[in-house]
Amino acid sequence: MASDVNPFESLQEQIDDAAEYLPYSTDVLERLKHPERVVETNLSVEMDDGSVEVFRAYRSQFNGDRGPYKGGIRYHPQVSRDEVKALSGWMVYKCAAVNIPYGGGKGGVEIDPDDYSDAELERITRSFAKELRPFIGADRDIPAPDVNTGQREMNWIKDTYETLENTTEPGVITGKAPDSGGSAGRVEATGRSVMLTTREAFDYLGKDITDATVAVQGYGNAGSVAAKLIEDLGASVVAVSDSSGAVHDPDGLDTRAAKDHKDETGSLSGFEGATGTLTNEELLTMDVDVLVPAALENAIDREIAPDVQADIVVEAANGPLTPDADDVLTKRDVYVFPDILANAGGVTVSYFEWVQNRQRFSWTEQRVNEELERVITEAFGDLIETYENTDAPSLRTAMYVVAIKRVVDAAEQGGIWP
Repeated sequence: MASDVNPFESLQEQIDDAAEYLPYSTDVLERLKHPERVVETNLSVEMDDGSVEVFRAYRSQFNGDRGPYKGGIRYHPQVSRDEVKALSGWMVYKCAAVNIPYGGGKGGVEIDPDDYSDAELERITRSFAKELRPFIGADRDIPAPDVNTGQREMNWIKDTYETLENTTEPGVITGKAPDSGGSAGRVEATGRSVMLTTREAFDYLGKDITDATVAVQGYGNAGSVAAKLIEDLGASVVAVSDSSGAVHDPDGLDTRAAKDHKDETGSLSGFEGATGTLTNEELLTMDVDVLVPAALENAIDREIAPDVQADIVVEAANGPLTPDADDVLTKRDVYVFPDILANAGGVTVSYFEWVQNRQRFSWTEQRVNEELERVITEAFGDLIETYENTDAPSLRTAMYVVAIKRVVDAAEQGGIWP
């Protein structure tokens, strides 16, 4: 994390910024700034050598006014209570921004998965699933993959839940492998929505994307998929990075070859298709048309923001800009297309997966991608309409105005339980 700014405080500040353009009282908005509950547990798990380690784990359920809680589970040494609270809040407004019927949740285990064997990770995952069992369900809370988790971990959670409940309920979790009830198109969904947002941004701004240069910070699933799909639009991806640093080529990288190298070696370091290397900070401040921060939150803070040279920022990660950095870029007229739109493809296709699980009927990948494109382009239209017809100072604030209104409307329609 590039900054020690508290992500939960960043979320609350973003809500406060949007509140200035909404006709709601303080008490209505205050309710939308805090999670409804947070589960915190310690997992005692036997290691391969017979020793026992204890892992701190969390699940935050932020708001369920629009539907079941929804959100990923991440494995990372920086997972904390405030981080999952923030991420679960961003999920609420992300789901509302793209108008799918979910609330927001998020979970995580404080762990570096690289330090553990596959067998140990399975035991850790199943232990967490056992603790989550009373709180999750297809109509209650539906986890999904996030940082350092994927189909494998989701399959383990599904199997653990179904075994303990003595039932078959594939809709309890999304992001599963297709043979376990997963959806076609889910793996690429987050990166695809980043690409769609970038494409729509260029159309809106009257720019030609085939003339664009792009830098992508973070080359996991979201960043690598976004890079290759943006490259397919004709743009030139000139730099990509992971935790080992950045590689670049001013004439454009082969994004698929870079991903193959990372898969084979574990990092981008040593990629022969690049002409040079950079630090992550140098990548973030490159003179490019589009910057895609696709790593963790707070990657761009107030120290780095004045040096960002990109004209357009498309947020593939959750909360990659601190509020101070957001203010700096807004004053400099940099177009920042917010995370709650740009990376909403993952939760949108998770919703499609959940629908397919409930119907016991599978969609083709073509249908999934077409439906995802419809959802993202319609949400982009809602964003631009609000941005142009209110005094909202930034695209982020305008998107929050759209999302908060939908959450408040749902809460008012449901009423307050006595």
